[in-house]
Amino acid sequence: MKAEVAKALEEVRPHLQVDGGDVELVDVEDGIVKVRLKGACAGCPMSQMTLKWGVESFLKKKVPGVKSVEAV
Repeated sequence: MKAEVAKALEEVRPHLQVDGGDVELVDVEDGIVKVRLKGACAGCPMSQMTLKWGVESFLKKKVPGVKSVEAV
């Protein structure tokens, strides 16, 4: 599952990079994807919305078994 998540994140990254941010995959455990927000995303007050409504929503559609996405 980790390889599938990594591949799907590559599709999301350009959308974050446009605004000066990025996302790094840390781990996938029991359907929970752990990521590290980088660049502008790291300090953005909207980052939790981006993470849940953007990244998590996309990953749930692309990778069966993804339950949630958490920033670490």
